[in-house]
Amino acid sequence: MYNQKSIPTFRARMSSQGISIRHPVATALALSLAAAVALGISRFSYGLLLPPMRSDLGWSYLLAGGMNTANALGYFIGALITPALMRRMGVWRLLIAGSVLAGIFMLVSGLVTDASALFLQRVCAGIASSFIFIAGGVLSARLGSMHSKRAGFLIGLYYGGTGIGIALSALLVPAALASAQEHGVAHTWQWPWLALGISCLLATAILALPARAIGEAPPGQGGKRAFAVKDFFFGLSGYFMFGMGYIGYMTFVIALLKQQGMTPGRITLFYTLLGLAVVASSRIWARMLDRFKGGESLAILNGVLGVVCILPALTSSVPVVFLSGIVFGGVFLSVVASTTALVRHNLPQESWSAGISAFTTAFAFGQIVGPTMVGWIADGPGGLERGLIVSAVALFIGAVLSARQKPLASLH
Repeated sequence: MYNQKSIPTFRARMSSQGISIRHPVATALALSLAAAVALGISRFSYGLLLPPMRSDLGWSYLLAGGMNTANALGYFIGALITPALMRRMGVWRLLIAGSVLAGIFMLVSGLVTDASALFLQRVCAGIASSFIFIAGGVLSARLGSMHSKRAGFLIGLYYGGTGIGIALSALLVPAALASAQEHGVAHTWQWPWLALGISCLLATAILALPARAIGEAPPGQGGKRAFAVKDFFFGLSGYFMFGMGYIGYMTFVIALLKQQGMTPGRITLFYTLLGLAVVASSRIWARMLDRFKGGESLAILNGVLGVVCILPALTSSVPVVFLSGIVFGGVFLSVVASTTALVRHNLPQESWSAGISAFTTAFAFGQIVGPTMVGWIADGPGGLERGLIVSAVALFIGAVLSARQKPLASLH
């Protein structure tokens, strides 16, 4: 029975759910802007800005990689505290707060040059990104539960939004750099940071109401399975190796292409196509995410990524390098979606936040190790090519571990 005070709340919740039920694809697309902010802009734009920043500030590859390690450290910290914040603030409020903070921290990057200040900014941006990505993942899983026949596609759409951010970064960064050069700006790389920060805030304004329409998760119910690390040990281990392996590619591939003599126009096209392939991945892998209940999807996708990650290290052939980027873009965010699908298939809805947070923590820890390790290797005699080979090996190990993750017993 509902008392009089609870009736308006109940009706409001049902009304908001009705919006998402009537327009699930539009809602998922709006929500995907959160992923665009969290990863596509806040993290992966750094790969485009690394070459001009390194040249202007005299960074080694170790320090350049350390900046993305700082971002991953923040992401790791954020993943640890997100479950408590979601319980206190609610999923939607944490999503919006994180998105606004990410935009502000991006703007700050365009106002400083000191390495310590930039390092701190990357940590703070990582924390905000974690709030966004986990909260968005919970909301996408909830939206998928409302439309179970299209759950894989809707979840994939959310994570595919990262590609929107990558493509936007690929277009904004060169344009802002060129404009800064025309105006004789001392540190031309600062203008792209400002442009990207503004784009984060605009994306937040667009996604806010559709994300709110999905509603909060239901309260926990006694007697149902809670998240336990031991149940997902191999999945978490495979995801850790994914975090360590993929980030080396995303951090240094642009620097490698520039080193190999690829023209700026081709580099922009390469990164734009990579981003568009991320968007398309939501359709490509949707059926597989719905079909497999264990770690099969995670294993398959890790294996494919390992193969394409190694290609730019073996050849500078433009068609092969572009194939690498397009396939990489079409796969890597579906790895993230596969872990959300794994949690959704094997846990009750009230445990999704804990499950997604645990996988995000493993992912973030892998990303802490990856950029610094690859940067240290790249400073050695093997160069960036050897760094990407090590990244590929990490992905292959991740595939083997993930294949051992079995689905849990039925929830019913």
